[in-house]
Amino acid sequence: MLMKVVSNGRLNIINIKVSGSNHAAVSTFGAVLDMVTDRISTACLLVVLSQLYKPGLIFLSLLALDIGSHWFQMYSTFLAGKASHKDVKDSTNWLFRAYYGNRMFMAYCCVSCEVLYLILFYLAENQTETLADVLSSNLQKITLVSFLIGTSLFGWATKQIINVIQMKTAADMCVLYDIDKKHKH
Repeated sequence: MLMKVVSNGRLNIINIKVSGSNHAAVSTFGAVLDMVTDRISTACLLVVLSQLYKPGLIFLSLLALDIGSHWFQMYSTFLAGKASHKDVKDSTNWLFRAYYGNRMFMAYCCVSCEVLYLILFYLAENQTETLADVLSSNLQKITLVSFLIGTSLFGWATKQIINVIQMKTAADMCVLYDIDKKHKH
């Protein structure tokens, strides 16, 4: 669902997506479309936030991590001949396996990211606020928004850690593929 929001005279586009698709039961096109819409919706939201908060580079770095880690993961999955990028049973990292192995945990982390980003959009009052000031001032209050920020921060942080693990694991897999290919020829 695409929702347009007019705020402070600016037109901002927010893509709110409710997912949870089981890639084993969908087509290849459906799986790719799910991944692409996830990346595009997150990218749009992070770019908007980079313009609303200082330093904006934080949000652009999160965007680069999100796209880079998923690109590496998709490509390494393709090289390994796996049906889904969520097939990480052979990974040595327990957190990575727990994330992709438990759909509820994965959903919590993904929804936490989007909820946190949407709350930050909601809280933005001017383009000179720092992210730290907005978070700290709202976490000191006892409100529904502060509760949502607090509960989404753990899922958000876990998702960023997973993205780093995903990028490292997938990059290693690509390097091992190249080494193996070189030794066969």
